[in-house]
Amino acid sequence: MTLSSPTTFRSEKARLRAEALLRRADMGAGRRAAASDAAARHALMALGSVAGRTVALFASFRDEIDTGPLARKLRDAGARLALPVVMGRDRPLIFRLWDENDLLEPAGAYGIPTPGAQAPQVTPDDLMVPLAVFDRAGARIGYGAGFYDRTLALLRREKPIRAFGLAFACQETDHVPAEPHDEPLDGMVTEAGVLFLGGSDADSLSR
Repeated sequence: MTLSSPTTFRSEKARLRAEALLRRADMGAGRRAAASDAAARHALMALGSVAGRTVALFASFRDEIDTGPLARKLRDAGARLALPVVMGRDRPLIFRLWDENDLLEPAGAYGIPTPGAQAPQVTPDDLMVPLAVFDRAGARIGYGAGFYDRTLALLRREKPIRAFGLAFACQETDHVPAEPHDEPLDGMVTEAGVLFLGGSDADSLSR
């Protein structure tokens, strides 16, 4: 299919998103839990030494990969953790520190757990990015609002950062149609391994 217009791009992305999310839902709770644990181990390897670094995670929603196991490993390794906060529909995300005992507040239309306004705002060094679909070129499809594309573009202008997708292996597809505003990932982490992009050595991700 030739993707020759924004409408065609959106239609193809919506199709790929729906298919990947159906595969994710079909995993079942037990498989998701085991895969989340395995992905956490791979993510820690991908990030390397995180002592003193600020790593942005995301609060898992519905049947997303569970970031809880990774959060525990990162804290044990000396990282500071942050979570994203939505500031407006067409604005970049900000990030607030997330300490282990902080009470998170449901926010937004979906009630996603979020640090309160009293939590300090920080600029992350590394980000683990949620997504619906990814391919091996580093392209991703999110959930349609464009928050991470805007945010990564802003952060990359400010300083060197690393952004890894974190998802289940079943969310991979052969090719994600990329548009000019789409921000690529530096790597991809699933329960199957780590894929570093841009010529680095990597564990192979299986389908």
